[in-house]
Amino acid sequence: MMQKIRIIARVFAARPTVEGAGVHLKRALGYAQAPRLDPFLLLDDFHSNRPSEYLPGFPWHPHRGIETVTYVLHGKVEHGDSMGNRGVIGEGDVQWMTAGSGIIHQEMPRGDEKNLLWGFQLWANLPASHKMMDPRYRGITREEIPEVITGEGARVKVIAGEEGGIQGPVQGIVTDPSYLDITVLPGKTYRRSVPAGHTVAAYVIQGSGSFDPRDDPFGYVVEGDTYFTDLRKGPGIEKEHLVLYGDGDEVMVEAGPEGVRFLLFSGKPVGEPVAWYGPIVMNTQEELKVAFDELDKGTFIKKPGNRPGER
Repeated sequence: MMQKIRIIARVFAARPTVEGAGVHLKRALGYAQAPRLDPFLLLDDFHSNRPSEYLPGFPWHPHRGIETVTYVLHGKVEHGDSMGNRGVIGEGDVQWMTAGSGIIHQEMPRGDEKNLLWGFQLWANLPASHKMMDPRYRGITREEIPEVITGEGARVKVIAGEEGGIQGPVQGIVTDPSYLDITVLPGKTYRRSVPAGHTVAAYVIQGSGSFDPRDDPFGYVVEGDTYFTDLRKGPGIEKEHLVLYGDGDEVMVEAGPEGVRFLLFSGKPVGEPVAWYGPIVMNTQEELKVAFDELDKGTFIKKPGNRPGER
């Protein structure tokens, strides 16, 4: 049986926003787009060489009902939580935090020797059956993330999921996610099998490429604007754009003249109602009210989580 190659369902342009105590970032996925990208809720791209745009950081704040994935390319993020955990996410490192029943933490970005900070935070939803699970961390250093060189001219860093039979270090996540950092050489094509029925999206971080196998010129709607792309006539999908795929068994990406680097993430949809306010995501408004009442009463934290780096 032939594989069905996925075609683009939608393209979203990352939009500037300010979060935390004054961190300037680009939001590729947020509240308005989230219903289409179940189980994913948010993707922020924080990229600046101006310390004033990131040093204010994300002071103490709660999370419940979700997982947050922080991936740093340049600079570092110092973090701590209400249970006394402390650590630093350095260049090439990942922190996969399952907030579960609740955690209060802070994240404070710092630039490298050139004042450059660049990283990403992805939020994934938890199903109702796991929203009140024990909090846990998976602190992953760059040395623990395998890099696979494919025969098609792609370099793949495997954070979660697998590539070429090589499994990433993050495992045992309920939504069966895949999270890959992929670089494709100019003019080369990368192909990957993906589970039918899973949500699949790609966020371009460098260069450009064609993310759709159709040859004829065509256009995509980008939140009200039309984004035309054809590799023969233009660069294709460019950086700071998020591609949402339709259903199918395989994705195919052809790099443009400068190559392309993108984050590819996929997961099994939760398929449940979402009640979301700020950093807390539950299934009902009543559950949200309970969470914020507990914050006021000091009963929000239910169970201690693992220290960063423990699995």
